Amino acid sequence: MTRLPNDSDSAPESGFSSLGLSPRLLKALESKGYTQPSPIQAQAIPVLLSGRDLVGQAQTGTGKTAAFALPLLQKLDKDMARGDRRPRALVLAPTRELAVQVCQATEGYAGEGSGLSFVTVYGGAPIFTQLKALRRGAQVVVGTPGRIMDCIRRDALDLSGIETVVLDEADEMLRMGFIEDVEWILSHTPASRQTALFSATMPEEIRRVAQQYLNSPEHVSVKAQTRTVQKIEQRCLIVPHRQKLTALCRILEAEASDAVLIFARTRSNCNDLTEQLQERGFTCSALHGDVSQNQREDIVRGMKSRRIKIVVATDVAARGLDVDTISHVINYDMPTDAETFVHRIGRTGRAGRTGVTLLLLTPKERRSLRAIERFTGQRMEEIQVPSNAEIAQCRQRQLRARIAEIAKESKESGEDLGPYRQLVTELLANDAQDLGPVELAAVLARLAADNKPLVFDEPEWERHSGKDPRDGDRNFVRLYVSAGYSSGLRPGQLVAAIANSANIPGKAIGAIDIRENASFFDLDERFQDQLRDNVHRIQIRGRSVDIQPARPYSDKREGKRRSHGPRPHVHRAHPRPRPGKGARPYGGRPKPGSRNPNSWR
Repeated sequence: MTRLPNDSDSAPESGFSSLGLSPRLLKALESKGYTQPSPIQAQAIPVLLSGRDLVGQAQTGTGKTAAFALPLLQKLDKDMARGDRRPRALVLAPTRELAVQVCQATEGYAGEGSGLSFVTVYGGAPIFTQLKALRRGAQVVVGTPGRIMDCIRRDALDLSGIETVVLDEADEMLRMGFIEDVEWILSHTPASRQTALFSATMPEEIRRVAQQYLNSPEHVSVKAQTRTVQKIEQRCLIVPHRQKLTALCRILEAEASDAVLIFARTRSNCNDLTEQLQERGFTCSALHGDVSQNQREDIVRGMKSRRIKIVVATDVAARGLDVDTISHVINYDMPTDAETFVHRIGRTGRAGRTGVTLLLLTPKERRSLRAIERFTGQRMEEIQVPSNAEIAQCRQRQLRARIAEIAKESKESGEDLGPYRQLVTELLANDAQDLGPVELAAVLARLAADNKPLVFDEPEWERHSGKDPRDGDRNFVRLYVSAGYSSGLRPGQLVAAIANSANIPGKAIGAIDIRENASFFDLDERFQDQLRDNVHRIQIRGRSVDIQPARPYSDKREGKRRSHGPRPHVHRAHPRPRPGKGARPYGGRPKPGSRNPNSWR
């Protein structure tokens, strides 16, 4: 027996047929395999079908979209005889991602042949296309508050015929500062409308909106036995901040996963982490507010088709993300609160699948871990960073599985392997190659492994140590770069420029400190001569830059000069130091007009 997506407790015994839905909607639900309502659906649908206003409190993933979409569609079915294409239902959502998801779900419940038109309007996409769609006419409009207001002001959206208004995730709209916009929109709708408000939490401001704009609403609430899904395996890893990236890469190497969703706190963190993972050979994409809707849709398609395996996202951009193939959710940055953690891990363990969530935290963040465990009612399993042997075993398993999969596909599809057999026969017969069957098979296996060696030869991870295992006993030199934030420089671009132009491995570069008009970075001293010989080739964002040893500064209080010792692998781009305030860490910028005698140009 299948139910609509639901992360909460068990549903009532009765099915959708007992809720008063029309035969057409019941048939549409049955065709999708949905026979049993979730608790929020069982409580909310009869109330909304009766025409009363509703306040529904339920967590994300409890099936609340169907709880308001099905009554809304049934009401519109009765109005279709009038042939009126003016908007009859308006749904407000906090983000464009959720707006698109709600519109697609509602249109899916309506089914083909409903005669209804649906339009989604949101920022970050050309408004003229949306205005054109609205002027053609649509009975259901779903959108974000800001873009809805724009459409109203441009006389493209007439709300005089609105009969139903839904406020989805009202607490999130409050958190994002949209409540005044929501109230402005409600003031432009008929007083006779039916209003439904859904929210995971009920802060005072949401209660005020409900009291002011809803007419004697019915309150329904669904509380799960636990606030997270039992089929999600929850783990945590405690590492020093400077080791987080290395630990993350080892976990991605050792974990057998489908699609992986990694959460970063800000857009900048999201971009930086994506670049760092790409530099280390992982195929991944960034998903945040600056990503266009077309790019977002391409990323989602890539995850579903397994073309894109890793996505680094912000919390806002990931809301409404519904991809069944997400097997792992990794919290690279600690969530701001426990509810945000619940929203994050709700992206996995869907459609009956199991899921894994991992929380990366520093020793100082243990208190936040305990707060999350108290909120969810579940303990997290503390794990260790995978060892070299564990990573090597994982690579071997993946290669075996890939070879077996290709063999199975070839057999089932009836693919002609004759040309490959002939090639192998010729290679074995070529005495100059001096390859036996086992040696040839080993070479082909290496080729199938995409040049990823089965032996993981990175320096072994030193557990319970604050030392990055890749640092070893290396010494670093501090270098100056004549480009900074004002030039659009990012850490990943600096590493890529040096690595590609001077053929220096990215792991030879240590801490990066980007300022407004200049930058500094640590380089393994063993590669200093190699960089100096190739510095004339290095360009950043299409421009040549000056790279030279940083000028040490004097510590006047102690009468000593600061040396350039090893630096941690951590990017300290924020907060930026104010010009002229305090000493420069890691050495100083060369004086204007002066030439460093050690300059490499």
